Amino acid sequence: MKIDPENPADLSAQIAAAIRDAIVAGTLLVDARLPSEAELAEHFDVSRPTVREALKRLAAQSLIRTQRGATGGAFVNRISFQDAYPQQITTSTLLLSMNAVSFSTACEARYALERACSPLSAERRTADHLATMRAEIHRQNQPGLTDEAFCASDVAFHRALVDGAGNPVLSYQLAGAVEAMQPLMNMITFTARDRARIVALHTAIADAIDARDAAATFDGLTALENETQTLARSVLAARAAASGRSASATSA
Repeated sequence: MKIDPENPADLSAQIAAAIRDAIVAGTLLVDARLPSEAELAEHFDVSRPTVREALKRLAAQSLIRTQRGATGGAFVNRISFQDAYPQQITTSTLLLSMNAVSFSTACEARYALERACSPLSAERRTADHLATMRAEIHRQNQPGLTDEAFCASDVAFHRALVDGAGNPVLSYQLAGAVEAMQPLMNMITFTARDRARIVALHTAIADAIDARDAAATFDGLTALENETQTLARSVLAARAAASGRSASATSA
């Protein structure tokens, strides 16, 4: 493991990257104990606080865990897909917001990915996945449900559909597509969506999954995308018109 002292990048970041690369390459195996802070400081020719900061970076990524006591130290962690979900969602959310990705583009990507896993979900879903989808539909039908709770239920419904594919790699990738898009979706369609229409489409998708009908599941997701895209265009057009009227009134 090496770093470049002449590199302007933060030394702790370089050390964290070097250790991460060793873990990815299999040089450092799962549950292996890392050298002590003093040994790492000597190896990289840096101070112990710099090493400590590097270890904090790795722990934040769930790549290592620390244990106290005589047999303690820093150990390579076995990261699970579930543990990695939050980081995937955060990264995807930042990419969408910071790069000003259009609603249409994000929506297109999300539903294309979700449709890709629909045949697997129709084939492999368990009774628990289906029960979760039905429970969320029931929840969405409640008249007193807040907009925030409806959005959270929408995410839970689609996560159950995706997880029903029984493929953790797909679930990990779609965690970002489904959940990271939610803030953007809320901003566009938060109050304008027709809940009854959404519930009807969710019910059709759940029925297709229940019947293990991949084609109907695909069609249901396509209909849901069309509904979402149409709503978004309507909301954006109304906002543009309102902005134009406001600008005209100001100039007058």
